[in-house]
Order: sequence, then C-alpha cells, then structure tokens
Amino acid sequence: MNILAFPGQGSQKIGMGKIFYENFDAAKSVFEEVDDTLNFKLSKLIFDGDISELSLTSNTQPALMAVSIAILRVFLEEYKINVNQKFKFVCGHSLGEFTALCAANVISLKDTANLLKIRGQSMQEAVPNGEGSMAALISSDFSKLDNLLNMVKKIGVCEIANHNSSEQIVISGHTKAVQELVNNSAEFSIKRAVLLNVSAPFHCSLMMPAQIKLENELKDITFSDPDLPIICNYTAVAENNPLKLKENIINQVTNKVRWKETMEYALDKKINKVLECGSGKVLSGLFKRFSKDFNVYNIETIEDLKKYEI
Repeated sequence: MNILAFPGQGSQKIGMGKIFYENFDAAKSVFEEVDDTLNFKLSKLIFDGDISELSLTSNTQPALMAVSIAILRVFLEEYKINVNQKFKFVCGHSLGEFTALCAANVISLKDTANLLKIRGQSMQEAVPNGEGSMAALISSDFSKLDNLLNMVKKIGVCEIANHNSSEQIVISGHTKAVQELVNNSAEFSIKRAVLLNVSAPFHCSLMMPAQIKLENELKDITFSDPDLPIICNYTAVAENNPLKLKENIINQVTNKVRWKETMEYALDKKINKVLECGSGKVLSGLFKRFSKDFNVYNIETIEDLKKYEI
C-alpha cells in the first residue's frame, strides 16, 4: 500500500518546479492560479528570485505548496489516475499538511494559498525578531531531554517542535532558553545541538497569536470530506472527519509535529511504498532511515516522474 507525503519549510530552493511549469499545462495552471490568488507573481520569485526573499516564511509556505500540488497534478494526469486510486493515506510535514488537505480536495487551491500566506505572516509576527529560536538535536539517547527542558524553563519557553525521528528532535522557544539548552546539551547525553537559521520559533506555545489568527480565518472556510484519509501532525493518526481535520490543522500551529509517530502509524498500517511529492528529499530520507520496509520515491524532476513505478 502507498502513502503520499508533502515536504515542509526548509526544502525551498530557487528554480523548484520550473521544469514542470515549462512542460506541463497542469503545472502551469497551478502556479497561475496561486499568482492570481495572492495578487503577486510568486512563480517568478520561485523560479528566478532571491533565496532570501523566497525563504521569508510568508512566501515559503505557499511556494512549497504550489510546487507540490503542481507536481502532483502532473503525476496524476500522466498516469491517468485519481489520488485515492493509488494511495491509502496522505500526510505532510507542518505546512505540508495544508498541501495534503489540498491534495485530498478538502480545501481548494485558492483557499490553501491564501491560508498559507496568512499563516506564514502571522507566525512571523507572533514573536519579535530575535526573541525566538529553534535548534536541532541529534542523539541516539533522548532519555534526559525532559530534564534538560525543565532546567531551561525558568529562562523562557523551550518546547519540542518536531519529533522527526528516533535520532532527531527540533526544539523551539525563547532565544535565551534555546541557547541555554544548546549550551548544556552534552551534559544530558545529546550528541549534537545546532541552532537553526529560522525566522521564528515555530510549533511552540509562542505561536498562539498565529493560531488564533488562523482559527479566525478558517471560520468561513468549509472543509469537505477528504478523498483519502490524512495522517495529521497533531495526532499522528489518520482522519476523515472534516471538522476534526480543521481542528487538527489549527492545533498544529502551537504543538509539535509528530513525524516519528506518523511513520510508525504508516508502518503499522502495512504501508510499504512512499512517494514524496515536491522540492527536496527530506521526508524521503526520514522514511528510508526509519524502516527498510519502506520503498521510498521522490518526484521533483521530470526524470523522477519517469522512474516512478506505478
């Protein structure tokens, strides 16, 4: 059985998706619709712009979604299938869950683009510049992490933002608290701790203003029944109920991405084939390292499209 996965922030690069735009009408129409929706030539920024501007989270989020949906629509058109014919579940990392909602026809491409633009802006504005940070922790032993988090709590917010694998956890919070955690990590059996070059402390309680903003924006948007179940970041289980999907995507803003549990869930449900659709191979790498039972594919070029075994 197959699962479809969509990447999150960090996978962006200039030129992503351009080859699909130039060669497939299905992809071109996606980029044009997103441009029209945002009243901004996001496609020009994606294809030929400056990486620093593309990496602004208000641009990154709709950009990565647009690339993934463009590639997905070309894939479905080329193989003449519907998304629920070949895939048992769909999932996405952080903003990738919005891409999953769009791919499963829960929300329209137009609504997805608008929501991600607003989500990105509100996440950026939730914490003053310089007051929030994130760090990646690499270790085979996280048994003492809770003690370390408790130690730095007196300095400020410091919480788990992403549990990406058995060996990688990302933490998020106030800059001073995150820095203190990094400085003391070796004493708590953390092999490596690296501050991340991000513009805000995502997926922690400091993002509550952004969560409230997103919840207000979603009040007037109806979620449809999904074409296939979506494994949500907030719960790490598959969901079909539109109201639950909306609730989960709201709660995701201030809570950790449970990616390790998502992969465990997929394995438990006998998933043996993974297709990451979009820029980069971050999720492909996580799936590969997690279990040899996953046959992992990624489509970000036309050559990748031809290699995929339907």
